[in-house]
Amino acid sequence: MSRDRGPRRLRRLERLALIAASVTALSLTASGCVVVHGEREVLPSSTRAEAAKALEQFTSAYNKADKAYDSSLDADHVTGALGDIDAARLKAGHTLSPAGNPAHTPLQLTDVTYTIPKKAGWPRWFVAEAQGNKGGNLHWLLVFQRDGLGRPWKVAYLTLIRPGTLPKVKKDAAGWAEAVPVNSTEFAVPPGDLSKDYASYLKNGGKVFAPGPHTDQWRAQRKKLSRKPGLVTQFIDEPLISGSYAPLALRTADGGALVFFTNRRYEKQTAATGTSIPAQTASVKALTTGEIKQSLTLEYMSNGVALDPKRGTGGDSVSVLSRLEGLTSAQGS
Repeated sequence: MSRDRGPRRLRRLERLALIAASVTALSLTASGCVVVHGEREVLPSSTRAEAAKALEQFTSAYNKADKAYDSSLDADHVTGALGDIDAARLKAGHTLSPAGNPAHTPLQLTDVTYTIPKKAGWPRWFVAEAQGNKGGNLHWLLVFQRDGLGRPWKVAYLTLIRPGTLPKVKKDAAGWAEAVPVNSTEFAVPPGDLSKDYASYLKNGGKVFAPGPHTDQWRAQRKKLSRKPGLVTQFIDEPLISGSYAPLALRTADGGALVFFTNRRYEKQTAATGTSIPAQTASVKALTTGEIKQSLTLEYMSNGVALDPKRGTGGDSVSVLSRLEGLTSAQGS
């Protein structure tokens, strides 16, 4: 992903070109209807300057919300999986500390690189990778999207990755990336099917996904946790493929696809007669409705990024590069 170091004049030209391409001719039909052809145009999702501004606005709103434990302060800047995770985190924090976050440290994102795809129609979207002052040596990987002209940019996906983990993305001579249609069948898995196939894999296994901490190792961990003395744990995974949870994909330099996808999962713990559910943290209790007697169902939102190889390139297994999840609710009974 290339770093934005272009001169100010180039940024102005990029913005003017984007506006000129977006504001296309309107033709009046005999019936008086207005036909807008702009959404058929393939053009950059944003200028680099607009992407930088969106990241700045997100960071500012995120910090205000974190300091006050108030999700209304960044609601206009998050959506999708991150929106659900962030809202639940802030709700739990407010329940435990109504006066605000006593441990607040402002998030700082530096050394930012932007990957902006050219595409037609909505949503428009782009990727930002940055070094954060939280998360150790891991980079923050954020996917911004907006669903209409004049609408705010919102972060739908957030994962943490080791530097150098992401494959090289294909770019044209001007530095724009290529968005991949999610129904494309040229990959090991159509990007639009990745969430569904991942949910199926976690339940049944198979060879669709390459070994790693988010695939076979996680299945092994689940199996180990599923039965303990006096406690049974069931796992249910659901695909999410529409609206702000829809998958997004970029073409990689080797012809594959870098895919961002979302899943919801449930973890139900049931205690045997005469035993009890293990003690839960204060944050879990803050998100729990009902009384925890013999069972507790935890709901998580999970978002990840995967490398989906091109068919016939010698490797037909999808590699899950990173995955971040957060508890969104819990139900006791």
